Amino acid sequence: MLKLQPVEIIENINKKDFIKKYKNKNKPVVITKLTKDWPALKKWNIEYIKTVAGDNIVPLYDSQPSTDRKHQHAPAAHMSLKSYIHLLQKGEKNLRMFFYNILAEVPQLTKDFNYPDIGLNLFKKLPVLFLGGKDARVQMHFDIDMADILLCHFGGKKRIMLFSPEQTKYIYRVPFSFSSLNTIDYENPDYKTFPALKELQGEIVELNHGDVIYIPSGYWHYIMYDDISFSMALRAFPRRPKAVLKLLNNLLITRTIDGLMRKLIGQSWNERNERLTITKTHKHINMK
Repeated sequence: MLKLQPVEIIENINKKDFIKKYKNKNKPVVITKLTKDWPALKKWNIEYIKTVAGDNIVPLYDSQPSTDRKHQHAPAAHMSLKSYIHLLQKGEKNLRMFFYNILAEVPQLTKDFNYPDIGLNLFKKLPVLFLGGKDARVQMHFDIDMADILLCHFGGKKRIMLFSPEQTKYIYRVPFSFSSLNTIDYENPDYKTFPALKELQGEIVELNHGDVIYIPSGYWHYIMYDDISFSMALRAFPRRPKAVLKLLNNLLITRTIDGLMRKLIGQSWNERNERLTITKTHKHINMK
C-alpha cells in the first residue's frame, strides 16, 4: 500500500481559522457540517437529479488513455442524463459525467446551495457536477485551472487519495498532460515496475453524503467511487502571481502543444511522452 495518512476531519470552521490553518498552509480538510443548512442536503440524490435534468444531453468520459490523434479531453459518448443514470444503476462503471456546468444546464439546482464564506473567493459562475457509478475510478490528475476547490459530496460513499504538488516527482506525471501514467494502479501499486511510488506520501479520505473537502490548488487526486454518487465543485481561481502563471501556462502552452502534436504526429507523440515519464521519474529516485 502507498504511504497514506487520513485527511483531517472537522465539523465546521470560521473564516479566520480556515485561512490560517488550511488555506495558507495548502492543507486539505473535510468539513462535515458546511452543508447542514442547504436544501441540497435533503433533496439531492440520483432520483432528484434525474427528475430535474434527466432529458439533458450530457458528455461522458471514460478511463481509457487518449491514443493516436484523439484529444486527451475528448468525450467518449453523449446521451441523456436519465439514460446515463439508468446505465449506472445497471452496473456501468466506466463512463463518468465530468465538469457539468449547473448554472448553464440546470440553473434551478443553484437554489439548493450557497457559497460558504470561509475565506475563498469562490467563482459563482461555474458550479460543476461530477457523477460516477459504483467502482468507477478517476485517473490520478490535478486540475488544469489551479483552483482551490470545495468539493461537496452527495449520494453514496466516495474515497479520494490526495498528494501535494511537492510529490509530483514521484507520481509519474506524463509530459504535456495533467495526469499520471494510466497504467498505474494506485490501489495496488506495482513497486517493481514503478519504484518511485515507494517514495510517494499522501492522504486519503472517505466522503459521505453532505461532506465537503477542501482541495488546495495544484493537489493531485485519485478518486474511487464506492457507490453511485456525485459531487459539486465550487472553485476559487488563483490570485497569487506564481499560480496565475501556472494556470496560463497550462491553458495556453501545455494544452495547445499537446493538441497540436497529437494532430501532427499521432500515437508516436503519446508513446514518446510515456517513455519520458519513466525516464524522468526514475532519474529523481536515482539521485536520492
